[in-house]
Amino acid sequence: MKKTKMLKKNYEFKIILSKGRGYFGKNISAFILENGKKYNLLGLAISVKTAKAVKRNHIKRLIRENYYSLEDKILSGKSIVFVFNKKADVEKVNFKDIKQDMEKIFNNAKIFKIKV
Repeated sequence: MKKTKMLKKNYEFKIILSKGRGYFGKNISAFILENGKKYNLLGLAISVKTAKAVKRNHIKRLIRENYYSLEDKILSGKSIVFVFNKKADVEKVNFKDIKQDMEKIFNNAKIFKIKV
């Protein structure tokens, strides 16, 4: 069961991107901020300049599915915005690469309930 809500409003993204702490991987970056709620808020930001809509949506699906696979291991009460790196090769990005980046980011941010 998903315990995460999606961020939709521009001002929500701006707050997290400006006040949140940044963690960086090879393909994705994450900005994480405490939200004081019992659930996590998730946002995805991929520049229009990165690729056409079909590829951007594919990348969003990869990020979302990886997040949901790790969701049970993550502490609650966080707002997380994932940003796809402009310099990453859109054509070569796959599920495994995103998962490795995400695990690295969450380990560095120390928001796993148990060590992965």
